[in-house]
Amino acid sequence: MKSNLRNEIKSFIVRSGYTMQEVVDRLSEDYGWSDSVSNLSNKLQRESLRYVEAVQLADALGYDIIWGPRKSETLVGRGGAAK
Repeated sequence: MKSNLRNEIKSFIVRSGYTMQEVVDRLSEDYGWSDSVSNLSNKLQRESLRYVEAVQLADALGYDIIWGPRKSETLVGRGGAAK
């Protein structure tokens, strides 16, 4: 599962036409992030990206994070089990 999230975010970076270094440079300049590619890579690998960081990353790539209802009627409760 972890590699799926990392790969998904990296695919957004590639589709946006940026390199990891360019994204890190933008995040550093705009939001004060570390200018180290390895720090971003580690966050993606460990899935330790905070929500505010995800919003900032999306912004740097020209995306918005939009909340919307699921297409499926399957809901996941607090315990993680589908209802």
